[in-house]
Amino acid sequence: MSYGHDISESNRQAGVYIGRILKGEKPADLPVLQPTKFEFVINLKTAKALGLTIPPSLLARADEVIE
Repeated sequence: MSYGHDISESNRQAGVYIGRILKGEKPADLPVLQPTKFEFVINLKTAKALGLTIPPSLLARADEVIE
């Protein structure tokens, strides 16, 4: 299982920052942002190899399930 920030959202936010800098804003004036979108991924193949059973309620909450 993994719970972390959404990388595609971070890349999009970096593009917004670059655009603002290219339009003339000073990098020091830009706010520091923290991730706001997170994703929860479960690797069922690895869980089965380790002999773990993942409850259906947890699988339902996952953003992505790797089988």
